[in-house]
Amino acid sequence: MRIFRKITTPSNYHHHQLRSYVSTCRAVVLPSFGGADKLQLRSDVPVPPLKPNHVLVRTRAVSVNPLDTRMRSGYGRSIFEPLLPLILGRDVSGEVAAVGESVRSVIVGQEVFGALHPTAVRGTYTDYAILSDDEVTPKPTSLSHVEASAIPFAALTAWRALKSTARISEGQRILIVGGGGAVGFAAIQIAVAAGCNVATTCGSQSVDRILAVGAEQAVDYVAEDVELAIKGKFDAVLDTIGVPETERMGINFLKRGGHYMTLQGEAASLTDRFGLAIGLPAATTFLLKRQIQYRYSHGIEYSWTFMRADIEGLIEIRKLCEAGKMKIPVDKTFPITQVKEAHEAKDNKLIPGKVVLELD
Repeated sequence: MRIFRKITTPSNYHHHQLRSYVSTCRAVVLPSFGGADKLQLRSDVPVPPLKPNHVLVRTRAVSVNPLDTRMRSGYGRSIFEPLLPLILGRDVSGEVAAVGESVRSVIVGQEVFGALHPTAVRGTYTDYAILSDDEVTPKPTSLSHVEASAIPFAALTAWRALKSTARISEGQRILIVGGGGAVGFAAIQIAVAAGCNVATTCGSQSVDRILAVGAEQAVDYVAEDVELAIKGKFDAVLDTIGVPETERMGINFLKRGGHYMTLQGEAASLTDRFGLAIGLPAATTFLLKRQIQYRYSHGIEYSWTFMRADIEGLIEIRKLCEAGKMKIPVDKTFPITQVKEAHEAKDNKLIPGKVVLELD
């Protein structure tokens, strides 16, 4: 690794000091789509120059999200194929190594965490990740880098659905379908913190920890008939499973004026099947039809939800973490040198919960 090239920042910058800046670093590169064996750890991957709003993060931990293994297998190929090789990874926890000249929110040396947008091409499976200043915030001091890295992408996905789309408020009833996964578990904690009454469906192994963070009801969908076990109607349903059966059920559990939100929107899969020119308009049409259909038949709002960078959301998530109201359990960590093994474990469903890669 060529280590440091000194660069000066403009004299009006409020930290008058020389910045050290790396030109190359280690990164896990994906040259083509496929199995975990496609991932390559390279030691001389270029670090592009920072734009004015960029933050260079010395990575300590990154979590493996379902999006990472899906992208590796070719999900979203219509968007990403022309951009190969990719660096996967969305979440990061680490220290600020350098900042662009317009960054004021964090300073060099500070511990931070954050997440990239789903379509970012240069991800976080690298010693030096680059995020914009609205994608990082100081790391909660109560959490280790491993714990912190598991949170931002999942929590921001849940935040966008519950806070931006459904605009949940105190006293409302919220149903989370699939509360055991990272997004579902984050959503439960966000809704509980907002003063909502939360019911959820989950696997038997998740029941205890879901009740422990304040959900009123956790229904084991294997052992129980969900539609008999859950009573009454809800103001919002977040469906993290997104199969036709959970969609039908979720819609039927809503009050008039309620919000159904699914993580499994058709945009990427339709676009992959038919290409951008046909697939994206087809997905838009499909969504619009659903929205009109459900507004007419059930009087509810229907939406596809996905993570977007949102600095207010990230700051609120940090505050929840610091107050002990947001945590996503990490089941296993791997060193970055074992990234293939980590992906294989997720592919083969050997580890149900969060997997984190550590970088030293």
